[in-house]
Amino acid sequence: MILLGSAEWLWRELESSWFCPPCEINFGEQQPADLSLLSLAGHIPCGLICHPDKEHILYPLGCTVVIQELDSKKQTFLHGHTNNVSCIVVSRDGMYVASGQVTFMGFKADIILWDFQTKELLARLSLHKGRIEGLAFSPNNLYLMSLGGQDDDSVVVWQVGKREAVCGSPASACRSGSATIVVCSSCRDEMFVTAGNGTIRVWELDLANRKIYPTECQTGQLRRVITCGKMADDDNYFYVGTSSGDVLKVNTNNKLMTDYGPQKEKFSSVSSISRGQCQAKPLPSLNRKIQVQGAVTSLTCRGQGHQIFVGTNECQIYRLNYTAFKEELITACHKEAVHDIIFPLGTSDLFATCSKNDIRVWHTPKNRELLRIVIPNMTCHAIDFMRDGKSIISAWNDGKIRAFMPETGRLMYVINHAHSLEVTAIAATSDCKRIISGGGEGQVRIWEIGERTHKLGEVLKEHTSAVSCIKIKKDDRECVTASLDGTCIIWDIVRFVRKQMILANTLFKCVCYHPEEYQILTSGTDRRIGYWEVFDGSAIRELEGSVSGSINGMDITSDGAYFVTGGDDHLVKLWDYNEGAVTHVGVGHSGNITRLKVCPGNKYIVSVSADGAILLWKYPDLH
Repeated sequence: MILLGSAEWLWRELESSWFCPPCEINFGEQQPADLSLLSLAGHIPCGLICHPDKEHILYPLGCTVVIQELDSKKQTFLHGHTNNVSCIVVSRDGMYVASGQVTFMGFKADIILWDFQTKELLARLSLHKGRIEGLAFSPNNLYLMSLGGQDDDSVVVWQVGKREAVCGSPASACRSGSATIVVCSSCRDEMFVTAGNGTIRVWELDLANRKIYPTECQTGQLRRVITCGKMADDDNYFYVGTSSGDVLKVNTNNKLMTDYGPQKEKFSSVSSISRGQCQAKPLPSLNRKIQVQGAVTSLTCRGQGHQIFVGTNECQIYRLNYTAFKEELITACHKEAVHDIIFPLGTSDLFATCSKNDIRVWHTPKNRELLRIVIPNMTCHAIDFMRDGKSIISAWNDGKIRAFMPETGRLMYVINHAHSLEVTAIAATSDCKRIISGGGEGQVRIWEIGERTHKLGEVLKEHTSAVSCIKIKKDDRECVTASLDGTCIIWDIVRFVRKQMILANTLFKCVCYHPEEYQILTSGTDRRIGYWEVFDGSAIRELEGSVSGSINGMDITSDGAYFVTGGDDHLVKLWDYNEGAVTHVGVGHSGNITRLKVCPGNKYIVSVSADGAILLWKYPDLH
């Protein structure tokens, strides 16, 4: 998953303070560190919300809530959750934001109440277990209603002013399925609705006795799984969408279903209903429609509905002009794990990422997607730009190497059966005449690339498990390969022989040359960073790179003074090469970091992760 904008993440100088986004970093002062986020958790129902001020949108990404300005694309981040955010809601006046999370079965899942203006955490509310399924503010912000997940199946009313629970109750009757949505009244603070699998209930709060009382709604012969809902502005009716593609209209006063539709052109499933649609009128027939990529998971109106923002499970955000009924794609992103990231030689304005099904080229100044190369049902494990800029080479899980034109994405050539298993690593020499690839079976293969030909030059068979990373020396006479078999091998790629082998009790995930090429850095599942002599393969130094989890990505600056690492601890760390000490820590990822790169000129650090996120960090001023 990924999204575009300008984001708030945290750099920290270890001796002093925390930092958040855009601005230059000045050590010792609490100032924002510039970062942009390219990601959206598109699978969360109703996760995209337009703020009542009409100037911001909010959405969850991992364990973070993102607030993005619509005009400037500047992003602010609400940090506080310990696991993935499962739902968010904004109060009607825009003063409060509430977000709920998932956690492990049997453990309490937090709800966090935020002040929108100050972006401060006001309260942490903990009663539900396992998961927060839904949240809703009462119309005057007196109460917050929360709905637990299937293992919790309870609804709780919280008093916002006192930050405490008023009362709670089982959310659904024993004979029905679990409730999955909660909808507040438009006029009355004491009324709300819950619905789910075969259940629709209207609740009344008795504050004096600290109790809530449900009334089951009758739908006749219809049996539906409710997926979303909205209350009409006058409170006389509410509308619920279903997994079977229709919308039910229910009378709030007598609790009877009065209408449902559409009768002919049903949706495959209704996942969101916007407030602009909720007037107490007969259900309209379908008269206009647009097609977007992926299933719609969010609909949110800006103002009175002149613009509608649409979020999809493909992690895309569209802006829809209601009058013209024309969609505009404003944000796109990967929805699967991002496996690699690479910059072209000498420029920080472009970079490419790869994931399942596609390769994408991004423009960093505007944080937008320039090109998407789609290979359906295939996974791209690694990519590289040829030094002449004429092609993007890529390694795929079907055992093929594919080369594409970077301007148009047109396929230039395919090397079939490049490896007997999947191709897991790839790199190109600086003269653009050879490609070195690594495979899942452990072989390293050298390919001769001509203007119209590509042929196998040599096969190097020392590794016994998948090759995870390949780096080539500037003179194209030597390369180093890292493997999950616990070895890093330095190869002479002129004579095609092994020069040195480095052994360690780890699965090597990444390796890189120091710019002067007399040392290499390695890391992997043992969480240690190793410094090694290229000449004889001897160990120089070993650092503890992470307290928990594998280190999956590493890159070094062009002057060799600093390097960055990232891995399963979700942290981006900047290290002083000579001192072997961490100078800054970047907090922002919610998934395991898979790769990261320092751009040419040390302007940005780009990190990618298994949850599909792409984060652009402004490189700190270290002078």
